[in-house]
Amino acid sequence: MKKVYVILSFTGTILSRIVKVYTMKEYSHTSISLDEKLEKMYSFGRLNPYNPFLGGFVHEGINTGTFKRFKYTKAIIYSIVVTDKQYEKMEKEIKYIESKKNEFRFNFIGIMLVMINKRIHRKRAFYCAEFVKHILQKGDIRIVFA
Repeated sequence: MKKVYVILSFTGTILSRIVKVYTMKEYSHTSISLDEKLEKMYSFGRLNPYNPFLGGFVHEGINTGTFKRFKYTKAIIYSIVVTDKQYEKMEKEIKYIESKKNEFRFNFIGIMLVMINKRIHRKRAFYCAEFVKHILQKGDIRIVFA
């Protein structure tokens, strides 16, 4: 048995505040990590901490990139106990996306449509929550939110 970690965060950026207003949730970004120290977190977000308009597959860390730039980021971390097989499936999918990261895009259209209660599936495009959901599904993890 192993653990994976889902990180929900709020940096206070303009985009994060817009998402927070729309969702009425405390957190506006999500990442996934396969290590307890959260040294490597994966998501779809800013490719450059200073440019909110260039997005894609990103490595995040609690002391790097956007999290380093926005020191007052609020976060909550959930750990999920998984089987070795589930862990391997998720790790394999993350590595696949990482190896093809130039072929993947940030799903700006998808995130905008969510705000008007529309859903669109775009091939090779994710926003952060779509990506984490995709990775969990690849690991046969079913999360039910109350």
